[in-house]
Amino acid sequence: MSKSELTRLTLTSAVEGLKSKQFSSAELTDAFISAIETANPALNAYVATTFDLARDQAKASDAKLARGEGGRLEGAPLGIKDLYCTKGVRTTACSGILENFVPTYESTVTQNLFDDGAVMLGKLNMDEFAMGSSNETSKWGAVTNPWKSRGSNAPLTPGGSSGGSASAVAADLCLAATASDTGGSIRQPAAFTGTVGIKPTYGRCSRYGMVAFASSLDQAGPITKTVADSALMLQSMCSHDAKDSTSLNMPVPDFSAFLGKSVKGLRVGIPDEYRLDGIPAEIDALWEQGIAWLKDAGAEIVRISLPHTKYALPCYYIIAPAEASSNLARYDGMRYGHRTDHGQSLTDIYENSRSEGFGKEVKRRIMIGTYVLSAGFYDAYYVKALKVRRRIAEDFTNAWNSCDVVLTPATPSAAFELGDTQKAADPVAMYLNDVFTVTTNLAGLPGMAVPAGLDQSGLPLGLQVIGKPLDEGSVLTVGHVLEQAAGFTARPEKWW
Repeated sequence: MSKSELTRLTLTSAVEGLKSKQFSSAELTDAFISAIETANPALNAYVATTFDLARDQAKASDAKLARGEGGRLEGAPLGIKDLYCTKGVRTTACSGILENFVPTYESTVTQNLFDDGAVMLGKLNMDEFAMGSSNETSKWGAVTNPWKSRGSNAPLTPGGSSGGSASAVAADLCLAATASDTGGSIRQPAAFTGTVGIKPTYGRCSRYGMVAFASSLDQAGPITKTVADSALMLQSMCSHDAKDSTSLNMPVPDFSAFLGKSVKGLRVGIPDEYRLDGIPAEIDALWEQGIAWLKDAGAEIVRISLPHTKYALPCYYIIAPAEASSNLARYDGMRYGHRTDHGQSLTDIYENSRSEGFGKEVKRRIMIGTYVLSAGFYDAYYVKALKVRRRIAEDFTNAWNSCDVVLTPATPSAAFELGDTQKAADPVAMYLNDVFTVTTNLAGLPGMAVPAGLDQSGLPLGLQVIGKPLDEGSVLTVGHVLEQAAGFTARPEKWW
């Protein structure tokens, strides 16, 4: 195979090819290294590369494969979001305050992947501390979407915060990538780049070694080329972990076994509250198409109500900043991270280190979080938001009485231009990108974005499947049916 043919492989087909000796991990890894060297100057998907390490890991994998040994991902080159601590490899969460931080330990998720034989190509760009919907808040600069609008050369966002992961997978710069989802940061970038992104049930994947944003919302997951690849990645990423008190001590099912199952008789809920005023007609049309595909496959379509959905965004943007302000209090210029050279007192050191190290969006969310947790406003904002969160979760609990999964759009639009002046000037306009995704985080549910079509400008659009707690299986089943029905094979034209 040529290098370009190797990098176009899905994770599933690459793993099969490695095991059947069609090519070696060394050949596959070198193909991706060449692709990264060519494309990354234009896309800025990787903020650090680990090519020497990757070649060493590939060599070790080839030796195992030669002996007929190896794990489920043996020899497969992956990209790792810069949110995951990687032992001996710089991990910054794309923030200036962690600019030179090199962990002495490995996150549980990446350790699971390496234990299964994965090869690490490098660390992927992201919004600073995962705070953003366009990957423009990174210390290392914005990521560019490999897709372009028809007839335009304007650079587009790959979404955020996992924009580097989505861009790298869509541009064939890795077989698959780790990502994380606090309010939609796996599913929105996947929808913007024509890739598949799944956020499992809260607690399925350990958060140990993930740089924290909002601890009750953060969850690890993969961005991949296909639904089958997501099942394979998720199998390795999920585990119980005693080092994470929120980790679920539950058996991890064989996710791949849910692919190809029939949806006949499965009840698919269509929430009335997701039909928003002003939603582009093509988003609504794609949703209707998704409903028709599932109906044709034998699913039962059920109208449901999630009445507290309209409060999800304000609820999320109180709880998430509150938790962020608490989590980010540890970055004080004393123990690790950036320390200022300016200051006459301890207070000066604290203030200047944080002022110099944090970016604008992170500072905004710390300020919001500190405000809603302050003595005068704790009950008025934070406690009330927690009560609303409970109501949002109850809406889903009630809905499960009449449906098995929920189908919605993944995003309210296709990818928009980097530097969009309206969104840059109005943070709330940027926050609206999460309107379809935040409810699953607030309720701790699994959710997946599947590419299902193109808009009038030739850009990808996705559908979202939401499942019951711990029922990633049904999400994968429905996602696979949608994938087969959509037959989405479009790829970005290479311009880099």
